Amino acid sequence: MSARFIIICSAFSGFITVTLGAFGAHLLREQLSARLYDVLQTGIQYQMFHTLALLGVGLLMLKHPVKGLSLTAMLFLAGIIFFSGSLYVLALSGQHWLGAVTPVGGFLFLTGWLSLGRFAYRQLS
Repeated sequence: MSARFIIICSAFSGFITVTLGAFGAHLLREQLSARLYDVLQTGIQYQMFHTLALLGVGLLMLKHPVKGLSLTAMLFLAGIIFFSGSLYVLALSGQHWLGAVTPVGGFLFLTGWLSLGRFAYRQLS
């Protein structure tokens, strides 16, 4: 994966995050139960945190085009899809079985952070 692709993905993810945040605050707050609205907000928060992390990885890749950063970016992207995506579908559909997918995304996020730490330890000394 190229730095350009990762930065474009982070821009797209940021756009989606802000759109969902506005959509949720203005149109869904009254439509969803308090519990499902909280689920939606959790997905939005984690997506934004990891969108910014993804942007940082893309910027690092400009200076350090190593395989380890591509892995980190893939883990953050997959985490966004599995963690935040499953929470969005759960909040909007009420299908609670989708909550079983969410921990997979959390594991991908955690692994992405460990991958970033590994890169820093090995490459930035």
